[in-house]
Amino acid sequence: MHPARSGGYMLAALLLALTQGLGMNLVTANITQIQGSIGATTNEATWMVAAYMAPNVSLSLALIKIRAQYGLRNFAEISILGFVLASALNLMINDLPSAIIVRFMSGIAAAPMSTLGFLYMLEPFRPERKMQVGLPLALTNISLGAPVARLISPTLLDIEGWHNVTLLEVALALIAFCLVYNLPLGQPHPRAKVIEKLDVVSYLLIAIGFGATAVVLVLGRLYWWFEAPWLGVSLAVAIACVATAAVIELNRENPLLDIRWLSSPAVLHFTGALLVFRVVLSEQTTGAAGLFQVFGLNNGQTITLYWIILVASVAGGLSCVAVMKPGREPEIHLVALAFLIAGALMDSRSTNLTRPEEMYLSQALIAFAGALFLPPALLSGLMSALKKGPNYILSFVIVFLTTQSLGGLLGSAVFGTFITWREKLHSHALVEHLALTDPIVAQRVAQLSGAYARSLTDKALLNQEGIALLGQQATREANVLAYNDAFLLIAALAALAFVCLLIHIAFDTIRRWQVAAPQTASS
Repeated sequence: MHPARSGGYMLAALLLALTQGLGMNLVTANITQIQGSIGATTNEATWMVAAYMAPNVSLSLALIKIRAQYGLRNFAEISILGFVLASALNLMINDLPSAIIVRFMSGIAAAPMSTLGFLYMLEPFRPERKMQVGLPLALTNISLGAPVARLISPTLLDIEGWHNVTLLEVALALIAFCLVYNLPLGQPHPRAKVIEKLDVVSYLLIAIGFGATAVVLVLGRLYWWFEAPWLGVSLAVAIACVATAAVIELNRENPLLDIRWLSSPAVLHFTGALLVFRVVLSEQTTGAAGLFQVFGLNNGQTITLYWIILVASVAGGLSCVAVMKPGREPEIHLVALAFLIAGALMDSRSTNLTRPEEMYLSQALIAFAGALFLPPALLSGLMSALKKGPNYILSFVIVFLTTQSLGGLLGSAVFGTFITWREKLHSHALVEHLALTDPIVAQRVAQLSGAYARSLTDKALLNQEGIALLGQQATREANVLAYNDAFLLIAALAALAFVCLLIHIAFDTIRRWQVAAPQTASS
């Protein structure tokens, strides 16, 4: 392929991945700014995130078979056209109901974008280079959406608010639209009629189950898990739907998903490893960003930090290209986990004076580790699926995409819930020692109330203002302690994964020695 044409395919892959990533992250990164423009509370505005993720988490299952039956070119052209239309609808958002409906449609339209970005990055490489070079670059592109969303948000919101953000989405979608129509993908396999009636039934059940789970994970910690009855009902519906789909699939000759293979020890091990890693990576997406929100910092004050995260992510992807080969996966994962442990431990020493400058190194380590970990994991899973046969690749892709989407939501839910729980404990421990009979506390209240001394003459009211300010400081300190606990928990999880991987490598080495010893003796 001509170098210019190869560059076009790589540019298309980057734009497709960025377009999809920005559509998902721009709302999350600017939820407080958006809620004002649509007249909603924080909880109500978060329904936009839930509406986007509800269809998005399961559509990869349907899209793979649709692509196989109707052809890759048709799949690409119709997908990007649908995304352009959905992006244009974002311009019509003016209140909460319209925002939720449009974000739901955007979640449907965005589902093919990550797949297209993946395929376009693999297209220009020779078969022997697709996995070593194309795979890490494709996954790196997908990871860029979160930092880029926080980098561009302040400028876009300052110009024309939320609608200027959606204009960018439309512009990127139109550019990607032109590239997709001018750079067709090659069809690796002939079309085949692969969609059966029961596939539709199974998919609808899985879509309802995964969608309800996504809504619960996004909104559970805001409405609190045991306070809102509809959360339990949604989770029960999700379990019932997924269980029914599994029963149907287990009794089919040509199932949509091979449940028996998916429940095998090797696949469960792979799924568990990816889920743990997604939870650990929430340290960056939820932890650092949440801590700076506690300090009252906005995206404009953390731009340098996210530039560093962006550069570190790209560096991690390029490093993975340089070192990744079949068989090296455990060593690469050990390095990635070591970086994660170091970064999380550094962040766990935060105080109320911590600012983005103190987290440059730690967040760079975590971003580098994230880009380094995923490609070898995906490569080892693909090799395992190929050994079972081409039909198993579909099931494997579903496992990978599901762990990335639902795993990310699970990580944010677990991390956020843990922080809320620890904040309440620390707040209680701090407040019970704040008694006005304590001379130090009384002196601190007097110092804080001094800021209002010129405007308030009532001593009782002045004292209440001082007490309120002291309570705010105690709450902030409790939040900092809670985030430190969460960072330590992430470090502990990464350390546990590191030890388990070392044990796994040791057992594999011993097994190889035991197999090689009789052969050496007989020769």
